[in-house]
Amino acid sequence: MNKSNNNKILLVTHNGSFHSDDIFACATISLLLEKEGKDFEVVRTRDEETIRSGDYVFDVGGVYDKSADRFDHHQVEGAGKHENGIEYASFGLVWEKFGQELCGSADAAKNIESKLVCAIDAGDNGVDLVVEFKHETKPYFLQYAFNAFTPTWKNVNDESLYASFMECVEIAKKILAKEIAQSKDAIEARDRVLELYNQAEDKRIIILDKKYPYEETLSQFPEPLFVIYPRVDGAWGVKAQKEDHKTFKNKKDFPSGWAGLRDAELEKVTGVDGAMFCHRALFLVVAKTKEGAIKLAQIALES
Repeated sequence: MNKSNNNKILLVTHNGSFHSDDIFACATISLLLEKEGKDFEVVRTRDEETIRSGDYVFDVGGVYDKSADRFDHHQVEGAGKHENGIEYASFGLVWEKFGQELCGSADAAKNIESKLVCAIDAGDNGVDLVVEFKHETKPYFLQYAFNAFTPTWKNVNDESLYASFMECVEIAKKILAKEIAQSKDAIEARDRVLELYNQAEDKRIIILDKKYPYEETLSQFPEPLFVIYPRVDGAWGVKAQKEDHKTFKNKKDFPSGWAGLRDAELEKVTGVDGAMFCHRALFLVVAKTKEGAIKLAQIALES
């Protein structure tokens, strides 16, 4: 590998304005090198000699060659596409090579590609993921947050832009690290939820031993109607399973006569000691004990 004058690994991207894709590309490589205990330096430039000397070059240089760690997508022919058809930007190209290594698993890397990488690449390539804005107020996208760190016309220069870029890279590193942890835990939860589903004698009621994220996993099965789980406050919740994890429509509501009732009123109507609360939208009930939660779910099944 080529090294900079101080013998550090050289990460090179363009100077001037910056966007989410080069920020996250830099963050990805930085996290990987930090994980390996390697020293590196980030250089923002369009100087061709410096670009040629870089160990990792992204979003500049006019070359995509992952074997040589060149990750530009501005060529006339582009640099390929994600499986969903969104064209790669520099973040996607870097993630395609290093995502699995950084995450430790192909599943985790794929989750983050779908959730974060494709969205960043789409924005950089001018793909509008929002079909229609229904209000004058628009969503506040991640790029807008990075724009807030950009120096204004009053103090913009190469030095201030470099400092702002590196500040954004640190933010992106934290986001990536959190998303990696979330993805790993979500995969572990998915596997446990599948195990509990397979073990359930009555698959209309799924009883969890922890409050795993379960909605997407269970949505692939036709049977589950209610899911029981321990809450952090020590009580037990029962939620109605959605027809689809992306919607709010329940497969089966709790009885309409429970709506909005609490404590003694709910105990009287249900006949269940320790019944605490039923949401007026009929998607959630809470009981003091696991046994009480199971009874509420069983009553709801027969209603």
